[in-house]
Amino acid sequence: MTQLTRLVGVYDADGTLRGELTYFVGARLGRAHCSLCDITHGLVRERADWRACRDGLPVPFDTVHRDELPPSLVGFDAVFPYVAAETEDGPVLLLDADALEALDGDPAALAVATAAAVEARDLQWPGPAQAQ
Repeated sequence: MTQLTRLVGVYDADGTLRGELTYFVGARLGRAHCSLCDITHGLVRERADWRACRDGLPVPFDTVHRDELPPSLVGFDAVFPYVAAETEDGPVLLLDADALEALDGDPAALAVATAAAVEARDLQWPGPAQAQ
């Protein structure tokens, strides 16, 4: 089993001031949409229920904008938004844009779907060695 070291959610938006404003206005006008943003943020700030779910995971779950990718995800072939696991063997796609959309903005559903994807891809959470 490959051990994961962290989770990374990538928004379908840019992190610059211009990018943030463009997304904010576009979302209000129905011209921009990011299902990961719906899960993690309310109108202007991070959701408390998202923080609680994120903080309950056994690894860090970092969120970044598409223009802020960590080196491990530069060139990673996935459509924004998505959730990837960083592992000792490289990144693994856990949830694609369609899977995130199906969660209907629910942080608890994201935690459940992420755990199911980790298991389905035969990844291992860090911690005490588990019997095989």
